[in-house]
Amino acid sequence: MSKAFTLSAARPGVITANDLRQGHNVWMCDDGWTPDPRKATIYEDEAIAELALLKAIGQANLVVGPYLVEARRGPNGPEPTHFRETFRQRGPSNYFHGIQADQANDTPETAHV
Repeated sequence: MSKAFTLSAARPGVITANDLRQGHNVWMCDDGWTPDPRKATIYEDEAIAELALLKAIGQANLVVGPYLVEARRGPNGPEPTHFRETFRQRGPSNYFHGIQADQANDTPETAHV
């Protein structure tokens, strides 16, 4: 399993991938895939995470590029520990304007470009 951290109870992880049809981020949960990262299954055991990742890789008709990423337990479910996953949770970028989808309605003075 390729990862830059050692999976444990102190440093759990979640499996994320891109939805093959829409290209959006999805997270593996007990009953499939969810666009809500707070519903993702948290893995602490490396062997169980490895099996789940193999299952995700086997779902090439649904997702592309699954991988394990470090997470922390938050009050509402898993939360990212790295800026890349925080960025990915915000939704697809509006590449034409160079901003995240949730900022598309910001005025030029308040846009976080």
